[in-house]
Amino acid sequence: MPNYQVLVALSREPIAEKLIFSLKDQVLKLGISLHSNGGQISNGSYYSERFEASAHLDTTQREQLRTIAASFNIDLCFLRPDLLPQDICVLAMDMDSTLINIECIDEIADFTGKKSTVAEITEATMRGEIKDFKESLRRRVALLEGVHANALESVYRERLRPNPGAVELLAGAHERGLYTLLVSGGFTFFTEKLREQLGFKQTQANTLEIIDGKLTGKVLGDIVDGAAKAAHLDEACARLGCTKANAITMGDGANDLMMMNGSGISVAYKAKPVVKEKADAAFDRVGLDAALLLIS
Repeated sequence: MPNYQVLVALSREPIAEKLIFSLKDQVLKLGISLHSNGGQISNGSYYSERFEASAHLDTTQREQLRTIAASFNIDLCFLRPDLLPQDICVLAMDMDSTLINIECIDEIADFTGKKSTVAEITEATMRGEIKDFKESLRRRVALLEGVHANALESVYRERLRPNPGAVELLAGAHERGLYTLLVSGGFTFFTEKLREQLGFKQTQANTLEIIDGKLTGKVLGDIVDGAAKAAHLDEACARLGCTKANAITMGDGANDLMMMNGSGISVAYKAKPVVKEKADAAFDRVGLDAALLLIS
């Protein structure tokens, strides 16, 4: 692999020259040079500019540059220099708080008056403080016992919204011929509706047990955790005759890290710090569809 790194600045507004000077000044202190590669471009929704750093940047150095970019309201991405856009043939993404605006399990729990209790466990799990996702999910689902199944439809209809750029991202991915995979530690009720709405080629999630029209507080079958997400991606890539290195992955929580690790481009969307620092791209200001600029 070449011993340099590609940086991509993404913004909703034109990228200020002052930012470029600030980035160059910071890397110069590290003994690294930074050169613009092609100048600033816009696709009508976002502005982007690519740079080449003369050396690979470690986690601390990347965070320093992201902090500078954030002060200009800009997201900064770090890509492998040998990555070719045409090599990406799979888009795999998480659902709750990545593709959509809510954690579905928290909203279902609202119908039992236990939203805050469930949300605390969800947050701790996504931050990586609770390591066993399966046990975390079982604990949370148990608190849903007795909720009427109609609550799922209410959550979908009244509270669930695709995050900014989600519709455009899926449309652009399909236009490019990408295989789209939605892998979620959430529930099949929602992933199936989103498959119909957005056209995902494949969805994987957990199935809530429902008896006599009510949730029993149990999950049917094997739980989709971080390892399962990664396995589903690997299996999809194998069927397509490629590897994870040919995928762009998107997530926000600790249980997305196994899926994201080793992928061609990993994108942290408004993510927990543990995810953001490990991801190639961190989207805090741009929408999901800005990912299309990384593969164009």
